[in-house]
Parts: sequence; C-alpha cells; structure tokens
Amino acid sequence: MLRRLYFLFPDENHAQKLVDELTSWNISRSRIHAISQGVKTGNLPAATERQENDTAYHIEKILWSSNLILFGLALTILVVSLFNAEWLWFGLAITVMLITFFIGQQFVMRIPDDHLSEFTDALSHGEILLMVDVPLHRVTEIKGFVQHQYPEATGGGASWTMDAFGL
Repeated sequence: MLRRLYFLFPDENHAQKLVDELTSWNISRSRIHAISQGVKTGNLPAATERQENDTAYHIEKILWSSNLILFGLALTILVVSLFNAEWLWFGLAITVMLITFFIGQQFVMRIPDDHLSEFTDALSHGEILLMVDVPLHRVTEIKGFVQHQYPEATGGGASWTMDAFGL
C-alpha cells in the first residue's frame, strides 16, 4: 500500500517544476497524477478516471459501512443468545464484535483519510492538484522537500492508495 500526498499549485508551471524534480528523485511519472477543473495542465501526468472520481473513497465507504453492519448483526446475535442461553452463539458474537472493532480501530487510527472532496473549492478557483504516490518510508522526505523548495504549494494531507485497479 502506498501513501498518496496531495499538493495544490496555483498554475501549471509551478506544478511541472515539481513533477520534473520528483522524477529526478526516482519517482515515476506513473505515480504522479494531476487534476484540474478547466485549467490547462499541459504535460502534467493526467489522473485516471477512477482517480478523478475518487473511487478509493467509495471503496472505503463501502468497507466501513459493511464493518458497521457486521458489528450490528453480531450485537443482535449477542443479545438474542443471552436470552436463549446459547453460549456458542454468544461466544461467536463476541468474537465477531471484537474482530470488527479491532479492524475499525486500525482503519481509523492508522490509515490517513484525505479525499478529493476536500479540494473542490481550490480546484474550482483554478488551482491544480498533484497527487503523488510514494512508499510509506518516503512520505516525510517528500513532504519536507516540497514544503521547503515550493512555498507556493499548499500541502493537502495524505491518504492511502494501491497499485491495483488504477486507484
């Protein structure tokens, strides 16, 4: 799993300078994605349709809702098993509840959660959003570099991404 870093730029020229610099740092152009609304992006690497539609957010939402539904079903089984003294079902329900709680807690505490919806205002004002996918061990290095070398860029946070499915 990779981390997706978001950077807003006022125009194509500033964004292109960062893309050129990142490629010299051995970050492939295929890991850099530009999104804009009605603004010329020239030679910037374009985002895929799935990235522009924030498909990762929709997958995340489905997984989170499924986890909550599973937790609710386990809670219902737990309550019913208490009244019927079905200890096997009681144990199964507790186990499922603990597992879904742990998965949810890991998801909330460990996975960054920024999405394209947070950038709609900036994009509507003509800014360009660069999404840069980097391994976890390079996040601090890349963020620090951009903050120091590109004061015109606004760091917009981070989220997760995968190579699979063009997310």
